[in-house]
Amino acid sequence: MKGLAYVRLCAAIAALGGLLFGFDTAVISGTTDALAAEFDLGSATLGFTVASALIGTLIGSIAVGRPADVWGRRAVMFVLAILFLVSAIGCALAWSWSSLVIFRLIGGLAVGGASVVSPMYIAEISPAARRGRLVAVAQFNIVLGILLAYFSNYVVSLFELGPLTWRWMLGVEALPAAAYFLLLLLTPRSPRWLLARGLEAEARLVLERLTPGTGESTDALVVRIKEAIDSERRRSGTAFFRRAHARPILLAVAIAVFNQLSGINAVLYYAPAIFRSAGAGDNAALLQSAGLGSVNLLFTIAALMVIDRVGRRPLMLLGSIGYIVSLLATAWAFYTQGVAGEGGQGFSPLGSWVVTISLVLFIASHAFGQGAVIWVFISEVFPNELRARGQALGSFTHWVMAALISQTFPMIAEWSGGHVFAFYAVCMVGQLIWVLMVMPETKGIPLEEIQRRLLSPGASSGRDG
Repeated sequence: MKGLAYVRLCAAIAALGGLLFGFDTAVISGTTDALAAEFDLGSATLGFTVASALIGTLIGSIAVGRPADVWGRRAVMFVLAILFLVSAIGCALAWSWSSLVIFRLIGGLAVGGASVVSPMYIAEISPAARRGRLVAVAQFNIVLGILLAYFSNYVVSLFELGPLTWRWMLGVEALPAAAYFLLLLLTPRSPRWLLARGLEAEARLVLERLTPGTGESTDALVVRIKEAIDSERRRSGTAFFRRAHARPILLAVAIAVFNQLSGINAVLYYAPAIFRSAGAGDNAALLQSAGLGSVNLLFTIAALMVIDRVGRRPLMLLGSIGYIVSLLATAWAFYTQGVAGEGGQGFSPLGSWVVTISLVLFIASHAFGQGAVIWVFISEVFPNELRARGQALGSFTHWVMAALISQTFPMIAEWSGGHVFAFYAVCMVGQLIWVLMVMPETKGIPLEEIQRRLLSPGASSGRDG
């Protein structure tokens, strides 16, 4: 197999790291009540249990950059597959709260690493004209993993396994983890990594399989990549935090911070609890969460279809507006439609409908905007020599914010759900301003040309073409 078909196959396999990323992120949502009962957890301890994976994610995202540079992207993906497998089996067999937290942390290491390495690897094997769509396959798989987690939780709940239910929910992840490890055997090492390490003969062999039908010759591509690597080394060596790298660093950090200030992880982790507060029963809440996952998947597919035609900035603009409208509507429902019930805070019939519709709009806005763009954009803005560390920084920032949001959401929502959603809405106004004023467009531009534009002293801002 050669050309675009081979590129697509390799991208799809690498993106399975994204599927496991999404599955691991969302599967905990179906177990929160059972874990609270099993281990006698209060809201703060439950928040820590959910966020414990994110501690591992923080470590994995920042620590994976150097191994990805030294050992290669593909080798690191093999290690991540093993960590996902160990985490899934360990969580299913957890004998205490502390053991559960440890195995969740191991899964977090894999999630953090996958959020860095999968999109980076895909960006480095993809032709410029199709890079956005192919890197966004990783986001598609994240969303697919989230949807599969929601449906998996719902299906497992139907078996009425009693106290074993949460163990099966968490253990199912072992199956895709094993498949990921085996399928990685079909992929090559990144040609850009190979050239950066002086392994030109192997890089040429890989590029000869990747380039047919892409409109780029192997010789021209090798020359361009080597020139970009040499230029970056002459400019600043391999030091990362330098004035010359300030713009790509700030762009990656900003998009990662805004991603989590939308409240997306709070909704993903606590969707069943939010739906229960809106009046749904336990199984219905899990099914409605799966419905959110379906919306997420559909709008991610829509974004995949257009990201290389309309660009990254238009998707971010539309997503920002959708965020603001949906979050303000949800906050309004909490402020004006909340009613006291036997189980605590609930909603009037109108409030229940507003919350449900607003969450659907929120997920659609995320999938079509930030969700489709973030990992594509971060994988594009750094030069070849710094891409692993740059992707790691963006991912680390993302997961720091995710940990803060996941830890604080149960406590703030218990006090006032309206306040937390209003805060997220204000943050998304900030994102809208950032997209309009600062964010550059990167669609269809070779990675080495993006590097030249962003690292040049007179690089322009938001309307770069």
